[in-house]
Amino acid sequence: MTTGNPNMPSLTDLDERSRQIFREIVDTYLATGDPVGSRTLSRREGVGLSPASIRNTMSDLAAIGLLTAPHQSAGRMPTHAGLRLFVDGLLQVGEPSSEDRQAIESCVAPTAAKVSDVLSEASSMLAGLAGGAGLVTTPSRETALKHVEFVPVSAYETLAILVSEDGSVENRMMVAPPGLPASAMVEAGNYLSARLKGRSLKQAAEEIRAELKDRRASLDAAASALVEQGLASWSGGEERALIIRGQSQLLDNVAAAEDLERIRMLFDEIERKEGLIALLDKARNADGVRLFIGAENPLFSLSGSSVIVAPYMDSERRIIGALGVIGPTRLNYARVIPMVDYTARVVGRLLDKSRS
Repeated sequence: MTTGNPNMPSLTDLDERSRQIFREIVDTYLATGDPVGSRTLSRREGVGLSPASIRNTMSDLAAIGLLTAPHQSAGRMPTHAGLRLFVDGLLQVGEPSSEDRQAIESCVAPTAAKVSDVLSEASSMLAGLAGGAGLVTTPSRETALKHVEFVPVSAYETLAILVSEDGSVENRMMVAPPGLPASAMVEAGNYLSARLKGRSLKQAAEEIRAELKDRRASLDAAASALVEQGLASWSGGEERALIIRGQSQLLDNVAAAEDLERIRMLFDEIERKEGLIALLDKARNADGVRLFIGAENPLFSLSGSSVIVAPYMDSERRIIGALGVIGPTRLNYARVIPMVDYTARVVGRLLDKSRS
């Protein structure tokens, strides 16, 4: 979960005292949401430093961009860069607690009979346990195909039947090219079945288009037109949906006008569902959980929120979707990160059961 930013401070830039003070500040901030003062820290067990010594260390940490003071007389709180350093270098992430695992299983598992219910419950459960908004993208349909068939419905419509290797069948209505003979439908179906077998539409579409363009396909004009029209109508892929639950929880514990304004901006950002789907899809290129803090993702540059996302997979370890949590930067990362990861594993397992 690193950023790869070479200008960002590293733990090697901090001596033992600075690390200790930095950890104490971040831990306290994540627990309370409030800036942390030197006097408060000096009273913490194990710190053993005077307020003046702590203030000097705080100033040094602020000078390298890890801490900031929201008000002149207030204590310090971590910047987004500080939170990133804490998460990457100091945070200890393990498995979810037994209570969280039980809550995830009990909330999501009973709904396993229906995919939409599994995803909706997962989103609601994440929102409730994490204290933010839960996000889930519906599964992508990139399964390998084994057969394509075209069936005439009327003079103007054709039904495309796509049979996947996992046994699922998808029917798609298409506008029929004028004067399309039944023989062209058979020819087009055989052609696509041969070239799509073992591959998804997304994987094979570009190659098929190139073959048609180069006239290398052994198809007559009518069959070729049907194939091209099919690829065009399917090129947008599946209708991806985003399930969001728990937005009202983001209003909890709003203590100041600037906090309310930040939440308002976050609501505006959440409305850009296409951007959120694209953000969650970034998890599809990761082995596990991904974390975006504040301006690390342009979508949340205004509200400065944090997003924790993880992919969910089928039994063959193919990524089919993603889920996560969005909330303030003071999320309980040590708890939420393993919880998101575990939920993704549970959802993947349940979706496999629902398809079997």
